Amino acid sequence: MEEIYAILKEVRPEYDFKGSEDYVEDGFLDSFDIITIVSMLEEKYHIQIDGLDIIPDNFCTAAAIIGLLKKNGVII
Repeated sequence: MEEIYAILKEVRPEYDFKGSEDYVEDGFLDSFDIITIVSMLEEKYHIQIDGLDIIPDNFCTAAAIIGLLKKNGVII
């Protein structure tokens, strides 16, 4: 989980992601941020995230991001 928070902080250091229940709804992440995060996750974990999975619901919390990674075979 801490690895995910580190990536989020790298993209948007001004926000406290641990204090948010929905990053998109709270305005912490926009579509450009999500694409940046996808790129970082793909590079870090050597995976390819399907375009159909690049939806706000998969990036609204750290747990949702971890779920997406697990779907792509990453063990965290």
